[in-house]
Amino acid sequence: MPRTTTGTTRRHRHKKVLSQTKGYRGANNRLYKRAKEALLHAGQYAYIGRKLRKRDLRQLWIIRINAGVRAVDDNLNYSRFMKALKANHIALNRKMLAELAATDPATFSSIVDQVR
Repeated sequence: MPRTTTGTTRRHRHKKVLSQTKGYRGANNRLYKRAKEALLHAGQYAYIGRKLRKRDLRQLWIIRINAGVRAVDDNLNYSRFMKALKANHIALNRKMLAELAATDPATFSSIVDQVR
C-alpha cells in the first residue's frame, strides 16, 4: 500500500482556521500556529462572555427599576419594592419591570401605587 501524505487535508484544515481568524490583528490572521491559538482563546472569551452578559443585563434591569421606583416615591427603594411585589403576589420579572420603568412610566407608577 502506498504511503499517503496529509497534503490536502492539512491545507483544508489550515484554510479553515485562517478563514475563521479573518480580521484578527497582527500575525493572528496570517500564521497558522498563532491563528489557532488566537481562535482557541477567542472561543474561551466568547463562552465566558455569554455568561457575563446575563449578569450585566440583570444589573442593568435592577438599576432601571430602582431609578423608576425612586422617581415615583422618594421613600421607596428597589429592595423594599421587590419585597412588596412578592407580598402582593404580583409576578412580574425584572426584565419586564425595567422595560415598563423605561418606556411606560404611567403603567410603572400604577404598579408602584398597587404595592404601596
